[in-house]
Amino acid sequence: MSKASQSTEPAKSKYKRVLLKISGEALMGPGQYGIDHETVDRIAGEVRDAKELGVQLGLVIGGGNIFRGMSSEAQGMERASADYMGMLATVMNALAVQNALERIGVYTRVLSAIEMTAICEPYIRRRALRHMQKGRIVIFAAGTGNPFFTTDTAAALRSAEMGCDALLKGTQVDGVYSADPKLDPSAERFEHLTYHEVLMRDLQVMDQAAISLTRESGVPIVVFPIGEPGGVVGALTGTGPSTIISDQ
Repeated sequence: MSKASQSTEPAKSKYKRVLLKISGEALMGPGQYGIDHETVDRIAGEVRDAKELGVQLGLVIGGGNIFRGMSSEAQGMERASADYMGMLATVMNALAVQNALERIGVYTRVLSAIEMTAICEPYIRRRALRHMQKGRIVIFAAGTGNPFFTTDTAAALRSAEMGCDALLKGTQVDGVYSADPKLDPSAERFEHLTYHEVLMRDLQVMDQAAISLTRESGVPIVVFPIGEPGGVVGALTGTGPSTIISDQ
C-alpha cells in the first residue's frame, strides 16, 4: 500500500476532562473593550472542536474586557465593590459565549457562584459534574463568588473540584516566556516548567494563589495561544505550541 493511500489516524486528546480558562480580553478581538462577536464565534468553534474529541469541558472566562476590579480599586473605589462588579462582568461574558455555543448546536450551562436564578443556575458541584458527564459545556461564572480572588484562582479551584486532568490557559502568546516577548525579543520560551519554577521566577502566568492551588491538587497547567486557529485542539492533543507546568 502506498503512503498516499494510507489513512491518517486523527490526533486524540491527552485529557478526558479539562478546565479552559479564557481571559475577558480574548473576547475583545481588535477592539479596546467590550465583546467582539466574530471573535466569540471563533472561540465557540474552537470549543466545539475540542468537545468533538470526546473531552468533557468546563470554562472560566474573565471579565477584564468589561470591568477590571484592580484598576478601579486603584482609582479610589473600594476593592470589594470593584471585585463584585468584575464578577458581574464575567457573567455577561459567560452568557455571550453560551449563546455562541448554542447557536452552533453545543449544549451549554452557565453556573454562577453568585445566585441569579433568573438568568443562570447556581453553582453546585454535583450538578456541574452531572452536566459535564452528560456532555454539556459548563461555564463557571462570577469567579469564586468572593472578592480578592481572581478568575485565575477561580479556574484553579473549579479544575480541582471537577477532578480535571488539566487546566488550559489561553493567552495571546504561544506559551510561557521569561519576559513579555512583545517587549523583549530576547525573552526565553519554555516548553516545560515546574510550579516551583513559576513561583520562584515570578513568571506572570497566573497569580500565585492559582499556581499554589493547582500544585496542591496536582492539576497540570497547559499555556497555549487562544488566538491561533486550532489552538485549543492543539493544546489538548499536544500537536500545537504550548508550555506545560507540572511537577512531572
